[in-house]
Amino acid sequence: MNLSLALATAALLSAEPSSTLPAGHPVIPPGTQASPARPGAAMPEGHPPTEGVAPSINPEQLPPGHPPMSGTGRAPPSADELLRQLDSTEGLADREKTFEIAASLGRLYYVNGRNTEALTYLQQALSRARPTRELFLAQRKKLGKAAMPTAEAAGCGFTVNMPVEEMGAVAQTRAQKGDAAGAAACSRAALAPVLDVAVMQANAHYLSNDSAKALAAYDAVLEVEPRHEDALYSRAALLFETKGDDVAALKEAGAGFEALVAAHPDSYRASMAKRMAGLVEETVRAGGRKKLVASRAEDRRIRLSQAPTAAAPDAPRPLSQDMVDAVKNTERTPELEQGLAKLVEEGEALLAKGNYQEALANYTRVVPFQPENGRAKAGMAWALVGLERPMAARVWGVAVQSDPLSVEKLGDTLKAKGDEKGAKALWAKLAADAPEYPNKASLQEKLGK
Repeated sequence: MNLSLALATAALLSAEPSSTLPAGHPVIPPGTQASPARPGAAMPEGHPPTEGVAPSINPEQLPPGHPPMSGTGRAPPSADELLRQLDSTEGLADREKTFEIAASLGRLYYVNGRNTEALTYLQQALSRARPTRELFLAQRKKLGKAAMPTAEAAGCGFTVNMPVEEMGAVAQTRAQKGDAAGAAACSRAALAPVLDVAVMQANAHYLSNDSAKALAAYDAVLEVEPRHEDALYSRAALLFETKGDDVAALKEAGAGFEALVAAHPDSYRASMAKRMAGLVEETVRAGGRKKLVASRAEDRRIRLSQAPTAAAPDAPRPLSQDMVDAVKNTERTPELEQGLAKLVEEGEALLAKGNYQEALANYTRVVPFQPENGRAKAGMAWALVGLERPMAARVWGVAVQSDPLSVEKLGDTLKAKGDEKGAKALWAKLAADAPEYPNKASLQEKLGK
């Protein structure tokens, strides 16, 4: 991954939504905490009134899945406010914490792009869960080829929001009684939230440019759950991206993509994994990425030598080191904002012409400065999809989850600029990947369904 794309991807993924709203909940724009997307937007059936001062609400009035209310009538603190409070808490990193508290702190820092701090707390959470992990691996080994029952069948008795360490204690008791099957089932169920934290840790290592630790973290997840979708895809993509000339590693990447398709054929990642598996196979046959690129260049040279001379296409505009430094140092002046807006407009025009690489070069100059810019996120995601990059599914998922309306509007822009085929392909993908999108009826109308 080149520097500009790495900067843009890190900025974009740090804003990745971390929770799912109840069915029918209005879209929440990035950067807000609980406000509807527009004034007067319809609330789901059973939602408490929101006019005026917040009333005292009986918890039974809230719709299913609604987060608990404090009862104070005040809005919860923003992420920035929480982070300022945490940063000012002396000795917080050294305090003893439960798995749940450490994991929550790690997630908060992770989704706000503070990967160094996130890794500290995520590791603390995983350390609290290590005894349960070791218990599971030992009990599963005792089972051998015998089938492991579900937690329900094993009668683990777990309740919603039961702490990981309490569930681990239940599994430990089963093991002490010689019930290997029950101990394995209960400890595996206890590890479900732990695996999510472990994947987050791997992602944070990747975003911190430590591919070796990221691979080790993905491996740790797959040791417990070989079918884990996030870990399968991310590990395979990372191997392909960082070890393109290591044929053995490429074969591992191909096996990972194929395993994902076999285990999760209905996943939105399955089609991309199939394409990636084919690209990996082609790269292996060539003997590595450098040899593949050289082979393609030679093929192109031969074709060009046999064709009439034509003007070379415009090359993508490179991201200078000054622009990289400006991410941290440049004042956000009106002139800068106008320049970024122009880059987005040019990127959309390039997308409409199918010039995905050139469009991506524009967006990677915008997203580091404006990671919450919905138009830039949508354009960058569509460019990556068009280029079939390993990170395309992930970045597309972020754009769709955080600002699906901007994704839909990108289709309108493509159509207006003459790319009706591209617009319909984008809308169809949005409809397939965001089944709960509130404007889905509009999409269906645009698709002629």
